[in-house]
Amino acid sequence: MFSALKYVFTPFARYTLAKMHYTSGVSIRLLPSYKCSFEDPVKVTVRGLTPQQRVDLRSKITDETGRVFQALATYQADDSGQVDLNRDPSLGGSFTGVEPMGLFWALKADIVDCKFTHKDVTRPALVDIEVVSEDHKVIAKVTNERHILTDGVRRTPVTEGRIRGTLFMPPGKGPFPGILDTYVFRGFPFELRAALLAKRGFAVLALAFQGYQDLPKTVDKFHLEYFEEGIDFLRQQPEVKDQKIGLVSISKSGDLALSMATFLPGISATVWINGCNANTLVPVCYKDIYVPPLMFDVKKATMTPLGFLDIGDVMNDPMSEEGLPSVIPIERAPGSFLFVVSEADRNWQSPYYARLACDRLKAHGKNNYELVKYEKAGHFIEVPYMPFCLANFHGAANQVVHFGGEPKAHSEAQLDAWKRIVNFFKKHLAAADHSCVSKL
Repeated sequence: MFSALKYVFTPFARYTLAKMHYTSGVSIRLLPSYKCSFEDPVKVTVRGLTPQQRVDLRSKITDETGRVFQALATYQADDSGQVDLNRDPSLGGSFTGVEPMGLFWALKADIVDCKFTHKDVTRPALVDIEVVSEDHKVIAKVTNERHILTDGVRRTPVTEGRIRGTLFMPPGKGPFPGILDTYVFRGFPFELRAALLAKRGFAVLALAFQGYQDLPKTVDKFHLEYFEEGIDFLRQQPEVKDQKIGLVSISKSGDLALSMATFLPGISATVWINGCNANTLVPVCYKDIYVPPLMFDVKKATMTPLGFLDIGDVMNDPMSEEGLPSVIPIERAPGSFLFVVSEADRNWQSPYYARLACDRLKAHGKNNYELVKYEKAGHFIEVPYMPFCLANFHGAANQVVHFGGEPKAHSEAQLDAWKRIVNFFKKHLAAADHSCVSKL
């Protein structure tokens, strides 16, 4: 049954407030507040230094696995003893030049092959920022609380029939357009993105599809009927009834989203992030429809100089004779598409797949698509200020693989893509501006 347990975010309910620490009159200010939404920037300034004093600014966050991510930059105070990251350049460290949010986008762990993990969206991500003197003493510290749920957003675990996941509902009675959010091949719900979309006025179901709770760890076929049940559940919510439905996806879930948009009725808008235009790895079935999987050749894998597996070229060509039956006939889809592409993606050839998808739509006389490309971004285009992931364990390859990209360019891509995704859904789902103003 659909769980009656709901968690409505209350900012002071579950943790101690972050404290600002001062030493010798030195202080760090975060504006507009030391509390913000996960997706929002903050302005960092330091006061109370001696004129022209050099200090290091150090940021640190610990994820749910206990892995510490850090960044460091050297600054020189002005004649009034102040440092302003919106104005002053970093003189060295994790980044150089004027980078107002460098202490966030440059966060990285002491090992390369890991991905930042924050599954409990009811708790904020805590970023400590310290001022360190030349004799290595911490002379000021502040904690930036980066909240995922904002006031009034409702989080409800879902165990309805076969479907498993989490429903996020904006404040108020609606009506709200609905979005089904599917994630990578492991099939876990990505609650962080879903919660932030709910803040923007969408009812979002983060749907799990394998390896979660009592769902099978692996499947030999993906039945679209399961995803249809998730969409139907979303449509049945009183706040969503009679509203349009969209899809947001990344990686393997990208081709699942294309299949849903093509074969399931009533999908108005689909966001595809670094996916494939063909069904991959596992067959897809829906009623009497069967789409075989595009497979791969492991002999095409190589090793990077860092010793990670590079699988960027292992998939068979969708346009080959054996690949064509796997290509999803998206020209049948009634809705619109946004293709978000990282040109440095080494998970697979997502730029090529996006071009094939757009060419197919264009060849069928359709202009229901947008394509945005990011030159140096890697595979995991997620929400703003999510730490960059260069390499990590891959569910299909069953080992650590190289995902490509460069940290700064990737961060810029996440900022731009997030705005485009929200605006795309507002345009095609006719969303009223229900964005809640955070009271954090």
